Amino acid sequence: MTEEAAPTAPTLPSACSARGCGNPATWALLWNNPKIHTPDRRKTWLACDEHKDSLSDFLDRRSFLRSVEPFSG
Repeated sequence: MTEEAAPTAPTLPSACSARGCGNPATWALLWNNPKIHTPDRRKTWLACDEHKDSLSDFLDRRSFLRSVEPFSG
């Protein structure tokens, strides 16, 4: 009789969401698009220190940014 491995939780990405960046994320940018998401819905982009401002600015210019929080993985 063989034992089956216990299912494991999927590994969530923890790298910066900026295109071409593979640095570890240190910030979670919580956002939603009010045209398609309910007000309580939050999507997350992750950012390293280098890309936190540029990704935040991108979302904020579109009025999508809701909050920026520290991310520890």
